[in-house]
Amino acid sequence: MSASKLPPPGLRPFLPADVPALADLFRESIFELTGDDYGPAQQAEWAATADDEERFAARLEKALTLVATIAGEPVAFVSLKGADTIDMLYVLPSAARQGLATMLLDAIEKLAVARGAARLRVDASDTARDLFERRGFKPQQRNSVPLGAEWLANTTMEKALGAPAKSPPR
Repeated sequence: MSASKLPPPGLRPFLPADVPALADLFRESIFELTGDDYGPAQQAEWAATADDEERFAARLEKALTLVATIAGEPVAFVSLKGADTIDMLYVLPSAARQGLATMLLDAIEKLAVARGAARLRVDASDTARDLFERRGFKPQQRNSVPLGAEWLANTTMEKALGAPAKSPPR
């Protein structure tokens, strides 16, 4: 899939049949896009969290997960845990920097507002931090997360959301 000639993306809810493709996308994204910020051992531990596909599926199913597709194939996904926490946001490397993360974040922010959230939180990887800052998220604290034999750093970030639209009086 050539990043320069991508057809228009679609957006749909997560389906159980997506699990293998999203697990592969998750791992590929980690290995190909995070190397400037994380070492090979850190990437391996992080990517391995998708090796147990039942557990990975349960994580996706417990959240509101949206999938971006191109030509019917998943190329990115985002999950919203509860009303106000972005749990995962991953883009297939061959489709990176084409607006897919922005499209997914636009949709998830609207859904969070509709769920009554006043703010949106994310524990952003060092790789994704700039994206979230450009979207108005503000750093709150640095974290060191144990993962297998490794530690991964990330940043808890928050963004204030607009109030949900009120229904007009009848």
